[in-house]
Amino acid sequence: MKVLLLENIHTAAAETLQQAGFTVERFPSALEPWELAKEIHDAVFVGVRSRTQLSDAVLEQAPLLLAIGAFSIGTNNIALKEAMLRGIPVFNAPYSSARSVAELTIAEIVLLLRNVIDKILKMHQGRWEKSSRGSYETRGKKLGIIGYGNIGSQVGHLAEDLGMEVYYYDIADKLSLGNAKPVSSLDELLAIADVVTVHVDGRPENHNLIGREEFAKMKDGAIFLNLSRGYVVDLDALYDALVSGKLAGAGIDVFPQEPRNSSDAFQSPLQGLPNVILTPHIGGSTEEAQENIGRFVAQKLLDYYRTGTTTLSVNFPNVQLPPVQNAHRLIHIHRNIPGVLSELNTVFARNNVNILSQYLRTNEDIGYVITDVDRDYQPSLPEELHRVKATIRVRVLY
Repeated sequence: MKVLLLENIHTAAAETLQQAGFTVERFPSALEPWELAKEIHDAVFVGVRSRTQLSDAVLEQAPLLLAIGAFSIGTNNIALKEAMLRGIPVFNAPYSSARSVAELTIAEIVLLLRNVIDKILKMHQGRWEKSSRGSYETRGKKLGIIGYGNIGSQVGHLAEDLGMEVYYYDIADKLSLGNAKPVSSLDELLAIADVVTVHVDGRPENHNLIGREEFAKMKDGAIFLNLSRGYVVDLDALYDALVSGKLAGAGIDVFPQEPRNSSDAFQSPLQGLPNVILTPHIGGSTEEAQENIGRFVAQKLLDYYRTGTTTLSVNFPNVQLPPVQNAHRLIHIHRNIPGVLSELNTVFARNNVNILSQYLRTNEDIGYVITDVDRDYQPSLPEELHRVKATIRVRVLY
């Protein structure tokens, strides 16, 4: 059973899967489409990060694919609905890199408020310019967090330890950590914050969330950071806000278009600007985070393979399933239309199947039925289950 791991996923993932008996093929970067189609053809799992595009056309070349591992937080490079309609759940790592991203955010806030970036560059040029002008402490400054999820809340917690006043805006009600204060609108947050940092998810509504109007509403001399998604911010508008002096600095880790590998050139309108930190999408790139992600996602793939558990899948109904003994577990994935469960149970009855337990979860597109049965049943049962209307996939686990 072949597992395809791309983009230099941490060895912890390969070790976890190899110990479970899988053959793992690893590649240091994303593959060209023709090469990806070739390699994925006989894979039961594929693991990617952010550069590999798993489109529906690619998934069509993977008839054996059981599940996809996104060894990252974002899944925008994966055709989630198309995978779901092919019976392929997608698992990501929503928590494993949160601390690493939060720490880098705090580090950039300190560097930008102190205007250290320019001083570092000038020192490398042999220029000694010691001055306190434009350098500020974090203590007492107001931090505005856009998106108060796993990462945003940790940023706020760390910022409070530095003496910052923390405010946050989120479209969902979120419980405050520490002394962080929610605000009722994005405009309110932009108006009060000395530092604004973005930590939103990849939903389409967040495209161009921050543009000219939003920068105009920020304080003069404010600092802006984005370590979430590249398409969240209009970089041309950010460039104008920096050049005009409206903003005093910025830190950007993610970009609308990113190189596929280290040999490709990187271009941005922000290059060469003073007091601007540009990093190559490394918010979660620490040894600790990548090892945690590797083990976490690999274990999710194994849990699905062994028990059918889909907890934390981003595109499937979520079901937490216990292992069973002395029984067979049958999985039926189907388009969510009326009458399928009744037809399944008619098939079981016709084959004299004794059902020990049965679980059903649905979303608007698919139904996910897990049935534990006695081992004594007709060999033709799986084929009959395949013939049930709206069937996408049938699996016999054990």
